[in-house]
Formats: sequence, structure tokens, C-alpha cells
Amino acid sequence: MFTKILIANRGEIACRVIKTARRMGIRTVAVYSDADRDALHVEMADEAVHIGAAPAAQSYLLIDKIIEACKATGAQAVHPGYGFLSEREAFAQALKDNGIVFIGPNPGAIAAMGDKIESKKAAAAAKVSTVPGFLGIIESPEHAVEIADEIGYPVMIKASAGGGGKGMRIAHSSGEVAEGFARAKSEAASSFGDDRVFVEKFIVDPRHIEIQVLGDKHGNVIYLGERECSIQRRNQKVLEEAPSPLLDEATRKKMGEQAVALAKAVNYDSAGTVEFVAGQDKSFYFLEMNTRLQVEHPVTEMITGIDLVEQMIRVAYGETLAITQADVKLDGWAVESRVYAEDPTRNFLPSTGRLVTYRPPSEGPDGEAMVRNDTGVFEGGEISIYYDPMIAKLVTHAPTREAAIKAQARALDAFAIDGIRHNIPFVAAVMQHPRWIAGNLSTGFIAEEFPEGFSLPVPQGETARRMAAIAIACDHRMNQRKRHVSAQMEGWRKVSFDRQRVVQLGPERFEGEVTEQGGAVVIAFPGHSVSVVSDWVPGEPVWHGTLDGVKVAAQVRPILNGVALGHAGAYANAHVYTQREAELAALMPEKVAADTGKFLLCPMPGLVKSIAVAVGQEVKAGEPLAMVEAMKMENVLRAEKDVTVAKILAKEGDSLAVDAVIMEFA
Repeated sequence: MFTKILIANRGEIACRVIKTARRMGIRTVAVYSDADRDALHVEMADEAVHIGAAPAAQSYLLIDKIIEACKATGAQAVHPGYGFLSEREAFAQALKDNGIVFIGPNPGAIAAMGDKIESKKAAAAAKVSTVPGFLGIIESPEHAVEIADEIGYPVMIKASAGGGGKGMRIAHSSGEVAEGFARAKSEAASSFGDDRVFVEKFIVDPRHIEIQVLGDKHGNVIYLGERECSIQRRNQKVLEEAPSPLLDEATRKKMGEQAVALAKAVNYDSAGTVEFVAGQDKSFYFLEMNTRLQVEHPVTEMITGIDLVEQMIRVAYGETLAITQADVKLDGWAVESRVYAEDPTRNFLPSTGRLVTYRPPSEGPDGEAMVRNDTGVFEGGEISIYYDPMIAKLVTHAPTREAAIKAQARALDAFAIDGIRHNIPFVAAVMQHPRWIAGNLSTGFIAEEFPEGFSLPVPQGETARRMAAIAIACDHRMNQRKRHVSAQMEGWRKVSFDRQRVVQLGPERFEGEVTEQGGAVVIAFPGHSVSVVSDWVPGEPVWHGTLDGVKVAAQVRPILNGVALGHAGAYANAHVYTQREAELAALMPEKVAADTGKFLLCPMPGLVKSIAVAVGQEVKAGEPLAMVEAMKMENVLRAEKDVTVAKILAKEGDSLAVDAVIMEFA
């Protein structure tokens, strides 16, 4: 076996590979850019080599730098992770030419399948059902429009070398094709160094289902079941699960065998994924093959018990697969949430900054479920503008889909992050969504269920009652602490705290009486009472405890006269008063938010790529005003109504904070 390998990547996937290599007794080498000097993967590896400046094109995408690092450290093999150079044929070939093993497929398989255009040609030749489209090179926006008109709308414009949602645009008209073509080419060039794009028919109401394949260098290929990744935003996956709630055993077998046949046709010899777009009727079409480890591989590992990174290393070394198709058994259900540094209330725009708080839930058993958190960050670390916004992948595994979803919801409630915006409120809300729970999914789920965008759900019903009880319990604990503050003046009688509490939780009001019984705080609401047990102390960002014996977790942050709570996908400020305080609070005037309608504000931290207007220009609703780039995504900011530009306060090349004023309107 190898004694030392280099990981040509960063973040959570680099940490993930290091964990398996360490378990196998293999030493590891990390590479890092200027921005990642203090990153977790650098700390975890046995050795680390600096390879360049912060932009990926000046560090992680430099093949020569990776090879130099291998030679300097004596690394015998390279694991590429995902993204960056993982699907670059030239990288695999360069390693081979230098006597370094690529822990991935052979260059020929990458050439055949890693390129989206070539893979569709190969699939068509192998009689695999493919989506209608134009697989040639498209040179101009006019050519793209002509092709789209022939195929019929909507169409998908995709980067040939793309992945991870980069360089992808859906177009519903010729105008959208022209603009989407330009944006897709630009993003493809900056992310992959390859600006080729193609156009194909976009299947309406589709589901995204993929088959995990695993091959060795001796002609053996097996499939490890499927994953469903239909919950997406900006064509990038947010939630994944294995198996899919759509498939039956016959369809699973058909898709799996087709994926294996395609892999064998190109002599595939590593872990890879054959992706399909599936109709609600279980029909399916080949979409692409990713010749690398997928982001969402943990859900497959959880239901099969197979460590895919270990298998990749073993087959790269030349070992024969020790697993046959008959050995593959699917056990239970796994659900994965990608935790992103982004603001779901602002159309999922990226967020950057320092992780003031980063407290993931405990890994390991949770009743009948198992919790796993793959991450590449730490508390106090920084989320930069240069790389993908993913912070962690939270995975739960349980005997049934329902149990896995409930475990995921509990784990999300216990995941505390401060300092940046993040999408935990969104994925926590999805866990409670009836359509998600029913498994009635499509890639249009987010657009269909949140047509006006996502806003923090207000607690209702049983969720609101639980949150009111937690708020009163927190207030009671803080009052207990006040009783024990040292050096208090002695009065002629001890200070007593009113047992009656009033909780204003968003629009809802709850009244309760607090008593202590043994180690529990009992809250008597009209018509029912709740027994609360917790060892929470003020200052902890997550409240853990039981309500009438049921385990509950909630996000807790201090506010004036109460706590801000998050639980079961709902969020609200819970103001806790005595009866008299509640009477007085009701008389206080409400603070009205300032009107920002006359300004174009930067929706996320990012770099101004261009300003599309001039002072004095009249702009119609929907026309572009500026373009801001963050985390490899170009975002066009458009006028929400007809306006006249009065002032422009930013220029191309400026690095802006969130809500910085870009321009002012008359």
C-alpha cells in the first residue's frame, strides 16, 4: 500500500480524505493557498506545502505546483477530491508521466466521460437514453439561440467541463439564451479554465437521480445503489438522500446495470457517478458522468457501509475489488444537508466572514439514528470569497426515511453558527415541509415551494408551544443565576421573582406559571403543563433538554428581555415578561425600518465585476445595473422598477461588504 499521498484539494473533502488515509496508516500531504494558510486540512495533514496565491487559478488549479509538491515530499499518489483538477485529463496524464499515481480513473476514462459533450456522445453510441440536445461546440450567442429555437424551450446551457452548478443556466427564451450563454462561458472559464458550453432540452418537473459506480483495474465494475439530489438552488444540490423515494427495485436495477455498462465501455477504474434526469413516471435519461468522488458520497457510504475513499485508494494501488455486486446491500436511509455560507433570505447569495461560533451537533448515535458531520472549518476560522461556500455536510442515517429525516431535523436544531449568514434555517424548514416528508420531489422544489423567496418561518401550533416553554425555562435559569450574584445588598426581605410569565413569541402570546419539582421546571399553561429538564446555562448557543421526556434542541441567542429562538425550522424573538412588564411593553412604540428603495445595495460580500449604467441614465425594470462576483458565481443585479441613476458610489474592482451602497436613484 502507499505510504504517503497528497490531497490536491482543500476544505471538507481534503479533511475527509485525510481521515481515511490516517485510518489506513497512510501519511498525508496537504497543499494550500495564501487564503488557506491556517485552514483545518493544513493542520490535520502530516505535511503541508504552499502552492500559491488565494485565487484557485493561481494555486489549486496549477498542475505543475501539485507535481512539485509531490516530488518535494515523496508523495506516491494524489487524491484530487472533487472540483479543481479532479476531472482534468491533463492532470491525470501529467501525474502518470511523472510516475505519480492518480487516485481516480485513468486518463482515457476521464477523456471519454469527464467532458460532458464527449460523455453524451459515448452514451448515445452505447444506446443509453440521452436528453435531446446539440453536442457540438457552440461559438456564439447567435448560434446558441438558433440551436435552442430548434430544440424548443426551456433549454439548459451547460459548461462542458463544468460541475457543482458552475457554468449552468436555464433559458426560457432567446433573450435568456444569449445572456445565459455569455454568463455560462465566463463562469466556465474562471472556474475550470475551459469555456466550452453546450445546449440541451431542459426536462420539466424532473428528478435528479444518480448511480454510484466503483471499478478496479481488472475489469470489475459494480454499482452501489442510487442517490436522489433533487433539492437544488442555482442548479447546485442542497439536500441529498439515499436511496431515492421514487425508485422501485426493478428501476434501480435497470439504472444500475446501465451505469455499469457505460462505465465498462470506457474501462472505468475508480469511484464515479452516472447521473440521470428522471421523470415522475420513473423514466430516465443519461445526464452526465462525474469521473470523481461526489460531494454527496457520504449518504451512499452510510447505507452500504463501504468507505468510498478507501476503495479509491485500494483500486488506485492496483488491488482487485473485494466487493461483488451480490455483496452490496442497502441498509436503512441516509439524508444529507449541505451547510452553506449563504443567506437563504436573499436568494441564497453567498456570505463571507469569520465563524464567531461554530458548534456542530455531536457525531455518533442518536437513539436508533447515526449522525455524521463532514467539515473543513473550525470556530474562529474565516470563510473567504475565493472558494465554494460549503461549510459542512450533515448526514443522518436511520432504519427508515422518516426516522432519518427526524434525526436530521434534531441535528440541524443543534447546529450553532454565528458570524456569517448560513442556510441552516432553510434546510431545517425543508425538514418540516409536507412535500419533502412525502418524497414528492423535483428539481423545481425550491422555486415552486418558495416562489417569493425564503423568509424565516414564524412558529405556529405545537412548535410555538415548545418554543414558549423553552423561553420561560431560559428566563427562569437566568433569574436563578441573578439570585446568586455575589455582593448583593441585604434587604429586609429577599427579592422574590414573579412566578407568572408572559411570552410574546412573534404574533402569539403565551401565559404560564413556573414552579420547580425535583430537577424539573414545570410550566403551567392554560389547559396543560410542560415539564422541562435541561442543564443549559446562559451563554450557550444551543439549548438541549427534554419537554415532557422528549429530547429537544433549539438555537438560543440573548436579546433584550428574552431570547431569540430557532427550532424545527421556525424562528422568532421570544420576549419574556412578568404580567406588569407585559402591560408596559404593549405601550412601547414600534421601530420602523428605514426605506432603502432608492438605493442599490450589494446583496452579499463580493467583487464588483462591472457597472452597466451611467449617472443620469433611465433604466427600465429588469435591466442590468451591475454585476458582482462572489465564491465563483457571477450575480447580475437588476432594477426592480423604472428608475433614474442619480449617483454611482462603486466602481469595477471594488470589494464590497453586504448592504454596501452601489448606486443611488433619483
